Amino acid sequence: MAFRYDEIGQRLKAFRLGSGLSADEVARSIGISRTALYRFEKGELAKIETIERLAELLEVSIPTLLGVGIEYISSAVAYFERMRQIEETAEHIIVLAGPISFLLSSDSFQSVLEEMLRESIPADLPNRERALADVAAILEILRQRKETYRKRKPAIVNLMSALEIERLLRNGFTGKTLIPEDEQQRRRMLARAEVEYFARLIEEDPIGIQIGLVTDTLPQTGFQIFRQPDRKILSISPFRLGEHPNVRVGVAMITSAPEALTLHEKAVKDMWSTALKGHAASAYLRNLLAVTDTQAKPVRRISSIS
Repeated sequence: MAFRYDEIGQRLKAFRLGSGLSADEVARSIGISRTALYRFEKGELAKIETIERLAELLEVSIPTLLGVGIEYISSAVAYFERMRQIEETAEHIIVLAGPISFLLSSDSFQSVLEEMLRESIPADLPNRERALADVAAILEILRQRKETYRKRKPAIVNLMSALEIERLLRNGFTGKTLIPEDEQQRRRMLARAEVEYFARLIEEDPIGIQIGLVTDTLPQTGFQIFRQPDRKILSISPFRLGEHPNVRVGVAMITSAPEALTLHEKAVKDMWSTALKGHAASAYLRNLLAVTDTQAKPVRRISSIS
């Protein structure tokens, strides 16, 4: 099989970022210069002995690093960096990833997301500082992804779960379960603003963006399908950026296996065929917003006169 050395370099960079090690630390640990490491990350051929040492240090298998078969990724930092790399050449993207699609989200969502991600890190978590550093790295990668999307504007098909949106409106943007009621109300208002933003986006019907609202059950694990000029790529991820985000636990997978792509494309086709689109989708979201507003209004107590 022909190796794509530029992509080996991309995976190397993603796993290095996911490890939390600096380029200097990685280079020093395996006995090469930082300049040599950067050359490898840009796609220059490395000796097999160097690849073996890098794989061992970064705790990744050699097949995954070389892109043979399925890439298994347990670091959210590494996973989102791989998404950034793949999106740089993607012409078409299909997204099924929680109630909010990050690439299509509003400008204000990233500041909300930062609150949620930091909040999702337990106060008593061992090595909490490393987890918070990962959050900072993820936010920077996401910023770069959004910037790349807005420059390139690949076509996007976004499947959204009506059930998850309803739950988001009820609970708000929260990173943990127990928060004061006044703060939770603020988070509900932030969630409401984001859902209203998506309703307007659907109504505007921008070129290159298709949004389908699925009222039936959707898979718990999100996935994306990327079409590049010469192939398709499937990513399956447990990492979430919506309500109760998860950027710490799970294993993502990336593959170009024909069977995996065929099965997921069929699932998309089935979900898309029954999804609400256009006016029906925006009307559904606006009705959800209206119902949520009604339920949130305080009930006036009328005292009886004896």
